Amino acid sequence: MTDALLKPIVTADNLSRDYDVGGGMFSKPQTLSAVAGASFSVLPGKTLAIVGESGCGKSTLARLVTMIETPTGGTLSIGGRAVTPSDWSSLRSVVQIVFQNPYGSLNLRHRVGYIIEEPLIINRPDMPKAERVARVREIMQLVGMRPEHYDRYPHMFSGGQRQRIAIARALVLEPKLLVLDEPVSALDLSIQSQILNLLIDLQERLDLAYLFISHDLSVVRHVADDVIVMYLGRAVESGSKEEVFSNPRHPYTKALLSATPKADPRGTSTRIRLQGELPSPLNIPPGCPFAERCWKVQDKCRAERPALDGDHHKAACFFPEGAAEASAPVASAPVA
Repeated sequence: MTDALLKPIVTADNLSRDYDVGGGMFSKPQTLSAVAGASFSVLPGKTLAIVGESGCGKSTLARLVTMIETPTGGTLSIGGRAVTPSDWSSLRSVVQIVFQNPYGSLNLRHRVGYIIEEPLIINRPDMPKAERVARVREIMQLVGMRPEHYDRYPHMFSGGQRQRIAIARALVLEPKLLVLDEPVSALDLSIQSQILNLLIDLQERLDLAYLFISHDLSVVRHVADDVIVMYLGRAVESGSKEEVFSNPRHPYTKALLSATPKADPRGTSTRIRLQGELPSPLNIPPGCPFAERCWKVQDKCRAERPALDGDHHKAACFFPEGAAEASAPVASAPVA
């Protein structure tokens, strides 16, 4: 079936999440916009990667999609059904999450078999015990674990094995979407490749959709179909992996890609070192939030906020990369 005929597993429309920060007896709290105006959809069997610096809103977006937090604005639809808090319990089996640190996300007091079985106990209380155990053992085999691991504790496993346990726990309810929040960043490089290959194999077998949260563009290049680049809570570029990596349109995306290590020792690249300070998320200036760090900035950038424009490959930039250069002098330049 072609992508045009597939229905998205999850669709976000102008999704946002604000927090009240600070405040006291004589002062009002400030508003922090962790996510602002996020719109995307994820098809079955496809991977949408969300990338950006720490603090850009990636993990907050993951918590919104997994219904851990309620959005401040916008809508979230799962399977074509608009999600409200009253629907959370019935929809959580459709969307599951795998966290960054498996050692922190697993209960060290329980055996592996019970850890994987627990979602079934909570969400399918009428399921017979023997059927639950059979399902757990089936999932353990699917993620590459041996039968004797069933009665062991998480501290007896390596980081990569613990992440397999976390993936098995997420899969036991047969979800349609997995949110992967930095799933390999806490692992050694050799183990990262094993977990990534496992995720790719599981996606092909089960037709899973992935929302892949990462700051590592070399990992994203390996697993993603589409990419959204976020900066201070907003999407600044989106498109297919091929478009974003081969022809980045937003200066911030170009700077991120320039910092990505390359395996070819004969290749040459110029590192773009951004100048200026990252604005406070509590006091984002008017206009483009990237303006004070951008080497293409002009007066219009400081006065107006660019919209995320384009067909499939979109960029929130008045003077995108690859377009004709403006004749006005620029404010600063990247340092190689």
